[in-house]
Amino acid sequence: MLRHLPNLITILRIALVVPLCLLVLSRQWPQALAVAAVAGVSDALDGFLAKRFGWQSWIGGMLDPLADKLLLIASFVTLAVVEAIPAWLAALVVGRDLVIVAGAFAYHALIGRFSAQPTRLSKWTTVVQIAFVLYTLLRLTGWTAGLPELDRALMALTAVLTLASGAHYVIVWGRRALTQTRSPS
Repeated sequence: MLRHLPNLITILRIALVVPLCLLVLSRQWPQALAVAAVAGVSDALDGFLAKRFGWQSWIGGMLDPLADKLLLIASFVTLAVVEAIPAWLAALVVGRDLVIVAGAFAYHALIGRFSAQPTRLSKWTTVVQIAFVLYTLLRLTGWTAGLPELDRALMALTAVLTLASGAHYVIVWGRRALTQTRSPS
């Protein structure tokens, strides 16, 4: 029964999407920060438990990145809607994830089943995007003074990693698809 704990934690993270959006849209920054922090910790916890105890599963491998994408897209979009971050950054995050998801569906439809194994670059991108959301919410609470240099640096790092990991996925999975279509079955 415990082997399903990482998947249950991931499902909890998915369930946090709507409350987080509502809190951001109503500008309840401390509560939004708390929900986002719980989501961030749950992301680390489910991965740790799955790896530490060998509780990894195909469904968990699919649910975890889906939960990350839903939370991050929702966070970036709602923060852009309330003008807490630039719309271009939200569009970049959404665009990258749409390209990845569209590529995954195309690969599945044209080539076959695949394993959603995030690359190291993708993992770092997720960590930085989560940190950016948490930092932005922390700044919006007023509990800390915003530092314009840190704001710009974290935004630039988020943008660069988002672009780089999106391009990396296209290159890696494009090559993999070409190799699969050329090799005899």
